[in-house]
Amino acid sequence: MVARSIWNGTLTFGTVAIPVKLFSATESRGLSFREVRASDGARIQHKRIGVESGEEVAFKELEKAYDTGTGQVILTKEELAAAEGPRPKLIEIEHFVRGELIDPVFYDKPYHLGARDGGAHAYRVLLDALERSGRVGIGRFVLRSREQLVALRPLHGALGLQTMRFADELVPASEMERREPAKDPSDREVRMAGKLVAMLADEWQPEEHRDTYREAVMDLIAAKREGREIAPAPREEEGDDDLLAALEASLDGGKESRKGRKAMPGKGDRKAKGS
Repeated sequence: MVARSIWNGTLTFGTVAIPVKLFSATESRGLSFREVRASDGARIQHKRIGVESGEEVAFKELEKAYDTGTGQVILTKEELAAAEGPRPKLIEIEHFVRGELIDPVFYDKPYHLGARDGGAHAYRVLLDALERSGRVGIGRFVLRSREQLVALRPLHGALGLQTMRFADELVPASEMERREPAKDPSDREVRMAGKLVAMLADEWQPEEHRDTYREAVMDLIAAKREGREIAPAPREEEGDDDLLAALEASLDGGKESRKGRKAMPGKGDRKAKGS
């Protein structure tokens, strides 16, 4: 199945203009449920009801309103469209920064960019330049009536465009309600935690990570369709507060696991036994 573009426009940097098209780079795999009445499974319909009148409101009558704190200001669809500016079909790259200097917390939703007719050569030149430089293009464009801060970077052999959060959208950790420890960590605790981190070090393998919640729900659905009895989930026991004991148990468990893997016969061992 060929993906369809969700936006067509022009990517610009300096005086260079590249006709491009935008594609979603992710696909939601979440479960979709409908609301029903428990007694008979009848589907539930939600209606738009005016708070004061209690009457149903047609979709074509809806507009947006902003609460100022002392009242509200109603904005029409036409007025919001005008806020997009005179050039809503441009991705304007303003500057290029070192990719490793961007904190991942700023990244949001990823997209793929493809070249449209007449843009393939310039597209490839820009892609190769970004791959060699290690830099990321920072710019903005309007998508679905909202201006987006974006990062342009190589993604899976093509140009990727990732929407970003503005700095004032991030909540500082200093504003988080948290309990400070009664005492500083001991050197022994930190060393043991470091050993555990090193023991669990591995390469990033994204395909190894699955949505186990979705799998469990699908198993539950299959069981109910087959009329099987659903056993309640066992309650997890609360862990103790002895951090050193927990670190030691984790390290010992990891060592035993590694010994077990080493003790398993490999292909060469099986061949030798069979010869």
